[in-house]
Amino acid sequence: MTGINLGAISATFVIAIGLQHNVFAQDVKPTSSFQQFLSNLKQEAREKGIAEQTLESSFSNIKLFRAAQDSSKTAEKSMTTLETYIPERVPEWKVDKARAQFLQYKTELKAIGDKYGVQPRFLVALWALESDFGEAISQYPLLSVTASKAFDKPERVDYQEEVFATLQILEQESLQVSELKSSSKGLVGQPLFLPSQYLLYAQDGDGDGKIDLWGNPQDIFASLANYLKQVGWKGEQTWGRQVLLPENFDVNDSSNGISKTFSQWGELGISRYNGKALPNRDDMLVSLIMPDGAKGRAYLVYDNYRTLIKRMDSDYQALSVTYLSERIR
Repeated sequence: MTGINLGAISATFVIAIGLQHNVFAQDVKPTSSFQQFLSNLKQEAREKGIAEQTLESSFSNIKLFRAAQDSSKTAEKSMTTLETYIPERVPEWKVDKARAQFLQYKTELKAIGDKYGVQPRFLVALWALESDFGEAISQYPLLSVTASKAFDKPERVDYQEEVFATLQILEQESLQVSELKSSSKGLVGQPLFLPSQYLLYAQDGDGDGKIDLWGNPQDIFASLANYLKQVGWKGEQTWGRQVLLPENFDVNDSSNGISKTFSQWGELGISRYNGKALPNRDDMLVSLIMPDGAKGRAYLVYDNYRTLIKRMDSDYQALSVTYLSERIR
């Protein structure tokens, strides 16, 4: 695989936003049941049209990995509010670095943003926070990870589908098994896609005929942009805004599942964060979220936020992306 090596960028931040709740221990001695499982899986892959050459070169390299519980906790569990979480998650050095990377790839980002209808600042924010600018990608063997997960959870058909998707990637990209690395949860490259998502969203951003989500920034940005576009991103809108609530506001009105117009929220006493009236428009439905309850920050969020939250584990994580996007802008 070729491309600009983003891994050369020095950083200390490890992979975050809850995408790796488990780590895989070193490979263990395969059991007879695992070998039988692989034999059955290989036959099913053959029936799905995977080439015999791919099967022979791939299955001989699969090792059994046992998941080991990670004793570390996700960041938001150790921090009580957004007031402490966001500064920790998005320190000033990361803001500075994100701005520098935004400027470095300004031309490429603009072209990709125009093509897919996604504002470049969100692409850089996702890249910065999900893989630490490409520094924090893991080096587990993807095929062994997906096969081991499928073996551990035979009732999860979707886990087996990720094995077949992995085989498709190997075949499609003409890769060796040793080249296809992932996180401990089987997430691929800097965009952290599942193998099935790779097949759906991965893009050749620079037109060189290859897709490299490990080291080519244009492929990475284009793939993230394509993902956002396909799951509903609206390029003419932003994500939302922080707002002020009146005293004694009924927190039962705050939920991603409750949508109102700006006028309706304004009638309930909600204003912009600077105290001015909300936008005078009723052509969109927005939701009120209060991740820390009545005494914490309040946000009106739009469809693009709903798109982001599909990818995130929590409002804390999604809001860290939107915060960094605003700082980049």
